[in-house]
Amino acid sequence: MPGALGRRTRIVRWLRVILPLVALAILSVLFLLGRSPDPEARIPYAEGRIEDLARSPGITAPEYSTVTPDGATVTVTAARADPSGSDGRAQQVALDWRARDGVEARVTAAEAAQDGQAITLSGDVDMALSSGWRLTAPRIAADTGTSRVVADEGVAVTAPFGDLTAGGMVYAADPQGRQVLELNRGVRLLYRP
Repeated sequence: MPGALGRRTRIVRWLRVILPLVALAILSVLFLLGRSPDPEARIPYAEGRIEDLARSPGITAPEYSTVTPDGATVTVTAARADPSGSDGRAQQVALDWRARDGVEARVTAAEAAQDGQAITLSGDVDMALSSGWRLTAPRIAADTGTSRVVADEGVAVTAPFGDLTAGGMVYAADPQGRQVLELNRGVRLLYRP
């Protein structure tokens, strides 16, 4: 009887070691076989000819963020940028301006240039406000140092109540801290009831 008890004790001791190892091996195999390789998932490489990329050095998908003196957060993203150039040009640019009062503005443009705290967007510039207003202009300048977005070459505006045209616009905070869109110089309204 003591021999049988000793044998069982040894078997139980071995099983306490072997069974967890077998379970670990089974789980490892399940995890390895459970993932099917995805041929589409590959390392992202820059697209285009290597000669063209070598001639025009730059950064792919850059992002720049800052906070203005009045507390608005500004984020600028682009498809490509060349910071080594004299004006720091970027292509396919999106500027997100989120004011402290919750109003958001998204400006998209074909290209942009940054000079210090001033960002000049040009080429099919489109500005959409969270309040439902939409503006287009040939050029819009955003200055994060003075917390102002300005268009001085004419704007076309689509508002919830109609269409407007103006010689320029200023988007900035008023003395109470609320974001205000000011249209100026020859404002015309086509009211849609």
